[in-house]
Amino acid sequence: MTPALRQLSVLDYLQRQLAGTLAPGDATHMRYPTAISALLAFRIVAIGEGTASIELQADAALHGNQQGTVHGGLLCELADAAIGTAHSTLMQPGESFTSIDLRATFLRPVWQSRLCARAWAEHRGRTISHYRCDIEREDGKPVARMASTVMTLRDAHAQGR
Repeated sequence: MTPALRQLSVLDYLQRQLAGTLAPGDATHMRYPTAISALLAFRIVAIGEGTASIELQADAALHGNQQGTVHGGLLCELADAAIGTAHSTLMQPGESFTSIDLRATFLRPVWQSRLCARAWAEHRGRTISHYRCDIEREDGKPVARMASTVMTLRDAHAQGR
């Protein structure tokens, strides 16, 4: 017998997922894990209302650029995933969102390290929200700082997103 679906808020779903307490049939209106997070082996390590921390074991042998360091695009994707996860905790059924921009400041190269991207809402508006995200190496040194603007979509504008 298939368990009945129990719809959870995104925040509750992700908190249960992180704690390992998701029950059969627990669901939310957004897709987790995301396809890109699974492909790149991102892991949610902390989640809260408008906040998220995501880790990645980065290795230039796998994620490298032509200089032999971890590609800046991977750092942007890691930050975008953390920001998107943070914003998703605020979404209600019938709502979705899209990034308007992503601004990156790269502080130091990475060759091989566990990276942690910590994202938080600086300003939560009804439609437009602003986020920050810091990425640090496992030794606590900052690698990059990101900022992003996110637009919440509702009703017909959220369909198919």
